[in-house]
Amino acid sequence: MVEPENCQIPIYRQCELLDLSRSGFYYKPAVESEYNLLLMRLIDEQWTQTPFYGVPRMTEWLRAEGYRVNPKRIRRLLRKMGIYPKPNISRKGLW
Repeated sequence: MVEPENCQIPIYRQCELLDLSRSGFYYKPAVESEYNLLLMRLIDEQWTQTPFYGVPRMTEWLRAEGYRVNPKRIRRLLRKMGIYPKPNISRKGLW
C-alpha cells in the first residue's frame, strides 16, 4: 500500500516496489452525474413493469415523460445497469 505521507521513500519508488503505475495510484474514477442517476432509477422502475422495452421504446418513454435523452445515453446506461443486451431466448439451443 502506497503511503503518501511517508517522507523517507518517495511515491514513485513506492509505486515501483509495488509494481503499480503512478497514474494508477493517482487515478480517481469518474462518478455518474445526478441526472444519469435519476435516469437509471426511472429506467429501473420502468424496466420492472415493461422488461420487453428496448432502447428505442425506453428512449421514447423517457422523452414522453419530459426528459432530454438520446438512444446512445440510454444504451450506455442500460449496459451499465446490466440489463442490455437481452438474451435472444427465441433462438433454439441457448437455454
